[in-house]
Amino acid sequence: MEIRSLHIRGVRAHADSQFEFTPGVNLLHGPNGAGKTNVLEAVHYVCLAKSFLVSSDRYALRRGAEQMQIEAEFHTDRRGDEKVRFIYVPGNAKRVQVNGAPLDRLVDVVGRFPIVVLAPSDHKLTEEGPDERRKFLDTLLCQASPAYLSALVAYRRVLKQRNELLGRRAGMRREMLASYDDALTRHGSRLVVRRARFVEVFSRHLESAYALMAETTERPTIEYRTFANKEALADEETLKADYLERLARRFPDETQRGITLTGPHRDDLVFRLDSELVRRYASQGQHRTFVMGLKLAQYFYLHEQLGERPLLLLDDVFDTLDPGRMATISDLLAGDAVGQTLVTSARSDVFADVLPFDGNAASSIPVDTRSQNAPEPQT
Repeated sequence: MEIRSLHIRGVRAHADSQFEFTPGVNLLHGPNGAGKTNVLEAVHYVCLAKSFLVSSDRYALRRGAEQMQIEAEFHTDRRGDEKVRFIYVPGNAKRVQVNGAPLDRLVDVVGRFPIVVLAPSDHKLTEEGPDERRKFLDTLLCQASPAYLSALVAYRRVLKQRNELLGRRAGMRREMLASYDDALTRHGSRLVVRRARFVEVFSRHLESAYALMAETTERPTIEYRTFANKEALADEETLKADYLERLARRFPDETQRGITLTGPHRDDLVFRLDSELVRRYASQGQHRTFVMGLKLAQYFYLHEQLGERPLLLLDDVFDTLDPGRMATISDLLAGDAVGQTLVTSARSDVFADVLPFDGNAASSIPVDTRSQNAPEPQT
């Protein structure tokens, strides 16, 4: 898959900006604050209908702008050429149009244009709590599987309703939760079984990706940690019965705390190098390499599952790497392991000794929104 053009209006520093991309490596370069990262953010919006930088769209909206509108032209292996438009107006629902036709549901765009992002904030994957790892897991699986996406949306809806009921606390009886528990365990079991199967396949990709990133014999492993034991993960019905029993046992604690205490919303991924916990024992260099391995493995997994090469976004990656890791990624981009890539850097010569800027191999794209004479964007 390739993105061929991008038109951004009302996104942070971009009042009205247009870009064209080549099939290979596209280097977006310019001074700090020029809006390079926001180009990647705009691409993320048309692919997944959300930002990878902020949780609320209003923070991505340009100050003084009435709306955000992003248009992109893609070429896909599966469906040919497609035009996508993302529209956000504060106070209204976000909208996505494909080839001029509005999508019935916003989530229907997810997985249509697969995307992988490596950004400075990704250090949280190995260094911080389980929320970041669940987000990584869900973003990946939602792109790979519409069934997983549907189950996740349904699970979150029921979980919110159940928590609202538990939050009332006074006069709470177990039977009042029966219908919620049935739906919660049905959707939750689908998520857990799918996640468990995913980890088995993904582990193979992680080993391959880490070997490309690190000149070492260290073996990376990933463990899926959930509420159920391995026997219960055999199938959804077995897991659902186990899940219901656990909810029943935790009911007194849940009524006391006013929240659901058991389920995939509390899952985690455990990362290790040669059996040592990455979060506890890894060096900063090992953390960086592991994160890069995770993102490259995500790329390989999506390519395998969808039959389409994802779009790879690398945000300010080269400005924080040592020469060895920088050379490794440069070699990767120069080869055929990945497809189209958008890279941001303050340096226009970051690939000078590695990639020839001759059209298809690589493209150098200057970015500087300061000439648009606008007030400072929201941060």
